[in-house]
Amino acid sequence: MTYRTIIKYTTEQKKYMWDRWLQGDSLKDIGRYFDRPSSSIYGQLSPTGGIRPPDRKRSRLALTLAEIEEISRGIFGGLSIRQIALKLDRPPSTISREIKSNEGYKHYRATSADQAAWDRSYRPKLYKLAQSRVLRLNVAKKLKQHWSPQQIAGWLRREYPTEDHNQVSHEIIYRSLFFQARGVLKKELF
Repeated sequence: MTYRTIIKYTTEQKKYMWDRWLQGDSLKDIGRYFDRPSSSIYGQLSPTGGIRPPDRKRSRLALTLAEIEEISRGIFGGLSIRQIALKLDRPPSTISREIKSNEGYKHYRATSADQAAWDRSYRPKLYKLAQSRVLRLNVAKKLKQHWSPQQIAGWLRREYPTEDHNQVSHEIIYRSLFFQARGVLKKELF
């Protein structure tokens, strides 16, 4: 059996898949066009339940690429955060937050900051429980002992006061229990 290399579909290819899918073509027919098995196409369409996701676009409140470049130029030019904010007609806190979330004052670069902002905006995001096996096992253990999500969240705050990655809110525990679409705690509780 020969294995094919994994390919990354371009945005145009994905649009073509969705167009064909909405026209009623089968996964096999779409896969034939790309010389791929239907499972390859299924992997592209299934994460959104067969419903075409909306095109990604920036929020009107987010900093534009031009503003991000202006921040980079201002830093390089030795301007203060307040001066940059005044120039962009934005609050200084917005500029400060932008700089801090993108490697700080000394290492801020417009292109990497723009890409990082775009990556952070991707939805849906994984719950903290889905990302940390240790946290998931701790929560599952306490749930088996009939602890409430509020008690578990409080215990985690006391047990790991300086480790944010080992803490979770009670709302996230409730979501993981009642909205099983992500199935985060399902396996541990069985």
